[in-house]
Order: sequence, then structure tokens, then C-alpha cells
Amino acid sequence: MPSNQESPSTASRVRLLLADVIELAQVRLELFTVEARLETSRLVWMLMLGAFAVVLLSFGLIFLSIFITVLLWDTHRELALAVFTALFLGGGFVLLMLARSRFKQGARMFAATRAELQRDKERMQP
Repeated sequence: MPSNQESPSTASRVRLLLADVIELAQVRLELFTVEARLETSRLVWMLMLGAFAVVLLSFGLIFLSIFITVLLWDTHRELALAVFTALFLGGGFVLLMLARSRFKQGARMFAATRAELQRDKERMQP
């Protein structure tokens, strides 16, 4: 008789533990989903703004370089073209290096999910 009484209580404890683990996993998955939506929305917004900024700045720089080249056409047109070429290529290289360094730093995406998983891991350790 004592072994029969211990079995249901152990089985019910295992079921409760399993239910808690499943609930914990579900909550973490929901948090991950919410963060994924927020990050996706933020990245799309940044890409759109960045694309528009690049287009507008490019047109502005092109028209400025054409304006100054036409202004200096009779005196120093080669110098004006050389200066603008150097500025555009140098600026593009600097921006490329900045983007590369930011990419290497890595993004802190899903920070809340990772923090919660770390807390869960610490709680489960003896």
C-alpha cells in the first residue's frame, strides 16, 4: 500500500513539473516573438529612413558638385572634378569602414529574452 500512495504523488509531481516547464517555455517563446516583431519593425523603419537619406544626400552632393564644377568651368574644372572625386570616394570609404565596425560589434537583439533565459538557467542550478 505505501508504494501505491507514493506512485501517484510522484507522478503528479512530475506532471506538475512538466506543466511548469512547458508554461515557462511558452512564456519565453512569446517574449521572443514580441521582441522579434519589435526588432523587425525597428530594422525596417531604419532601413527605409536610411535609404531615403542616402538617395536625397546623393542627389544633393551630385548637384552641388555639378554646380561648383560649372562655376569653375573656365578656370579650374579639372581641380574641381578631382576634389569632388576624392571627397566622394574618401567619404564612401570612411562610411564603409564605420558600417563594417558596427557590424563587427554585433547587435544586442533579443536582450530581454537572453536575460530571462540566463535567469532561468541560474535558478535551475543548485
